[in-house]
This record gives sequence, C-alpha cells and structure tokens, in this order.
Amino acid sequence: MNRRSLLVALPFLSACTPSLGTFDALAPRDRGVTRVGRDLAYGDGPRRKLDVYAPAERQGALPVIVFIYGGSWRSGDKDDYEFLGAALASRGFVTVLPDYRLVPEVRFPDFVGDCAAAVRWVEDHAGEYGGDPRRVVLVGHSAGAYNAIMLALAGDYLRAAGVDASAIRGAVGLAGPYDFIPFDVDATRNAFGQAPDPVLTQPVHFARADAPPLLLLWGEDDTTVGPRNLESLARVQRAAGGSVETKIYENVDHVDILLALSRPFRGRAPVLDDVTAFARRATS
Repeated sequence: MNRRSLLVALPFLSACTPSLGTFDALAPRDRGVTRVGRDLAYGDGPRRKLDVYAPAERQGALPVIVFIYGGSWRSGDKDDYEFLGAALASRGFVTVLPDYRLVPEVRFPDFVGDCAAAVRWVEDHAGEYGGDPRRVVLVGHSAGAYNAIMLALAGDYLRAAGVDASAIRGAVGLAGPYDFIPFDVDATRNAFGQAPDPVLTQPVHFARADAPPLLLLWGEDDTTVGPRNLESLARVQRAAGGSVETKIYENVDHVDILLALSRPFRGRAPVLDDVTAFARRATS
C-alpha cells in the first residue's frame, strides 16, 4: 500500500475503528526487527497466546514493552499489530503483543486477568527472547489502555498471577477510559454491567503513591474517549502522591493516536517518540 492509498483508507479507519488487518498487511515496516516468537501460549485456549518482536541485532538484556490493543473489550487480534510490534522493537525494546479473551466469552475482570497472565509469561520467559523481565513497561490503546492501567494501579491482578509488581517500571495509556461510570454505551454495559461493584471497575479508584509512573496520552479530537478520563486519573494520582505525566495532541483523534505509531503517519503526532522516551526513562 503506497502513502496515497493509506491516506485514502485513514478516514474509514478513524470513523469505524475496525480491525486493522488490511492496514497492517500493507503498511511499511520498520527495519532491523524480527518476530522472535509467534503464538506462544501463556494460558489455555486460542485467545491466550502472544507474539514477541525484538531488534535483529541486540546486546545484553533489553527492556520489555507489553502492548495491549483496544477494541472495546469485544474485538482485536494481535496479528493486526505487526506494524506496532516492529515500531516499538525498532527503538530497542523487546515487544510482547498478547491476545486476550473478549466479550461475550468473558466479562470484567477476566480480560484484565488474562493480561496479568501475559505479564507473568514475560516474567518467566522474556530472558529467552532477549528481554529483561525486571524492566517491563505496560502500554495500551483504548480498552487496552484500560487493561494496562488497571494492572499498574490495582495490584491484585498481578499478585494473583504471581507477578512481582516491582518489575513493572511504568505504564502508558493511549486514549484510555479510566473514569467512565455510568455504563452508558453498549461496550461498557456489555463488559462491566454485571460487575457487583461498579466502582471497583474504575482505574481512578485505585490511585496510589507507590504505583509505577504513568504516562497518559490523548488526542483533542477524540470523540470516543473524552478528556474526563485523562484529567480525572491524573488528578487523583497526583493527589495520592503518584507520578503521572500527561500530553494532549492537537488535531488527533481516537484512531490517529494509534496510527501515529506506524511509519506512514508519524508526522501526525510524536506518539512513538513520547512512548519510547518514557519507557527508556522508566527502565534506566
């Protein structure tokens, strides 16, 4: 797919937020990267598998980024994000992309628990693929940002998976929902509506001083996830004494912030630079 074709496809992607499979198949890749593991099981069943990307040439154990994709907790496939695995790995990170179970097969909190189990896999196996399991940064987009930030703040999920939380050096949320009661759209009703205590589904409830540093990114043209989410979480986390950075991009919407990680659209916003700079600081 040439740049013109990608630009023609972008309005459709932005409007519909569909599977990125076609985009991923045709978008140019960052060089010097290899997929060193594919469909590695971190649990039972077809949805609990992950892929691993790494720089083709590496010396020593590299920091690890676990990227959790979005899709309203009801869609998504790691195979649609090869462009992203290559992008992050090209900046010097072993990058892990897990699938996780989705609605209606599961509901809250099972998809968060699956992501915790994927992090446990990283703790156990990252060293086999050139990664340092003691230097992990969680990154997610949209619903995946929710999952990542919940893991970072609500420590019970990682503890239940047997993960040493001190290995999580930071967490990045791209356009994530963190404060969204009431459940007033189908995506949140279907994923969280059966939770016995809705408050315990909200990342803002778990703000704490000893959480890993957070970076919260958002685009001002995002009409899917509103600014309240970033603002609320940043406010309560700072009030609790935690470390949090925020950045808002002009002329960027809910999908743009993700596609800006790809080679054709990096000029839209410095998302890749911001994420990887934060991850380097957090793991240094």
